[in-house]
Amino acid sequence: MAEKDDVFRDFVRARHQSLLRTALLLTGDAHEAEDLVQEALVRTYAAWWGIREVGAVEGYVRTTMARHVVRSRQRRFRERPVSEVGDWTASAPDQADVMTVREALRLLPAPQRAAIVLRFYTGLTEREVAEVLRCSVGTVKSRVARGTARLREQLSPASTRRAGDL
Repeated sequence: MAEKDDVFRDFVRARHQSLLRTALLLTGDAHEAEDLVQEALVRTYAAWWGIREVGAVEGYVRTTMARHVVRSRQRRFRERPVSEVGDWTASAPDQADVMTVREALRLLPAPQRAAIVLRFYTGLTEREVAEVLRCSVGTVKSRVARGTARLREQLSPASTRRAGDL
């Protein structure tokens, strides 16, 4: 028993930062990302004795995180307050107007964000993403296509953005 606990502890020490980066992309919020990693690790530890291959643990944790985000986000919609509402126009954007990929990802619906993060950040195939999210490959393709189109729109310096678009 102590040997498997040691292996789990070593896994958490070695992969925590990587899991946290993935969780940050999935949630868009540092505090929510920490909570998500903790929730996924608790669930993984509960299933620890049933996991046969140590190499499969990271995939199990990432799958748990992605499914949790999609399920929890489908149940609730939350507005995010901003300190100041700006007027974003098509004129030459200054550095303050340029949106980062992380900010743009946060604006996507959770299913699109999860599909994009799993597909491009973690490098899973469309079939693997479909298995993780428990949906069809066609649904993954649709979520990725819609999400990337929206990201392009949000990240384009020539696009016209208004405060209501955020």
